Amino acid sequence: MRLITDWFKRNFSDPQIVFLTLVLLLGFAIVLTMGNMLAPVLASAVIAYLLEGLVVILEDRGVPRLLASTLVFIAFVLFLSAVLFGLLPMLSRQVTQLAQNLPNMIAEGQRALMTLPERYPEVFSPQQAQEILDSVHREIANFGQDVVSISVSSVVGVLTLIVYLVLMPMLVFFFLKDKEMILGWLSHFMPGERGLANRVWFEVDKQIANYVRGKFWEIVIVWAASFLTFSFFGLQYAMLLAVLVGLSVVIPYVGATVVTIPVVIVAWFQWGWGPDFVWVTVAYLVIQALDGNLLVPLLFGEVVSLHPVAIIVAILVFGGLWGFWGVFFAIPLATLVNAILRAWPKHKHPANEYAR
Repeated sequence: MRLITDWFKRNFSDPQIVFLTLVLLLGFAIVLTMGNMLAPVLASAVIAYLLEGLVVILEDRGVPRLLASTLVFIAFVLFLSAVLFGLLPMLSRQVTQLAQNLPNMIAEGQRALMTLPERYPEVFSPQQAQEILDSVHREIANFGQDVVSISVSSVVGVLTLIVYLVLMPMLVFFFLKDKEMILGWLSHFMPGERGLANRVWFEVDKQIANYVRGKFWEIVIVWAASFLTFSFFGLQYAMLLAVLVGLSVVIPYVGATVVTIPVVIVAWFQWGWGPDFVWVTVAYLVIQALDGNLLVPLLFGEVVSLHPVAIIVAILVFGGLWGFWGVFFAIPLATLVNAILRAWPKHKHPANEYAR
């Protein structure tokens, strides 16, 4: 009991530590309990924070805050429009083509699976091949049921999307334009002495800004390189697969492993075990190797490196708490935890304090 009491005295005797702890617990509770209701506000605040760097750059060049916010907001709307009306229709067409071609791909896969006992009788038996085939049929049936359930709820999804498309740009603009006023209002509820919280925020702000900027360019470069490579070899659904490969870098290690499966499957169904399949696979693996060994160190040289175990744990924990968005923001949230641990006051005590 004395160990616990002394630990609390060492770590929570400072009012600034208590304040920082309360802020973190309050923020965690709000996101956990009201995250769904406040999702547009939270997402808009995150987007505004990411765009704030461009506003600051314009302000440093003498552009008034209102004009800088307006210019950045217009650029954001144009980028969003290009994605919605340029990229998404192309992806929709390729998804439709893939869905139409899926029965042929399944049939081809079944034929290839049933030939395995003949080619490798010492490894596969006809019973094992049939069991695998039955398992695939069950998974396809479950997938079909999921698609039907998604289609039934698509009306609600469309309405939600419309609300987001109307509400979020307005919130982003006001967050950018009235940043000082909003922060000034929040400061009235905070104590005057908050040096520890300021140090943590400075560390998190620097690391997350570097991370987001580097991650954006990594997504663009990997997506462009994958699209050019797939198009050069004539791989079907090149844009869809390239977007998946680009977005996979958001989730280190796990994303690259998962997205390899559709790339290899599509290439195999298109060419079989021919030389084109080999060349596309090798080119894809080269892109992944260059991303991990050249692009990532180049873009993230200023970011505090997190151990792979810490990254995987962050993905599992935050993904389990907040689903897709938890996975998407796992690295920034892990960076926040790391910054708190780095800024937390270190209390030295004699090594033999509890030896008596």
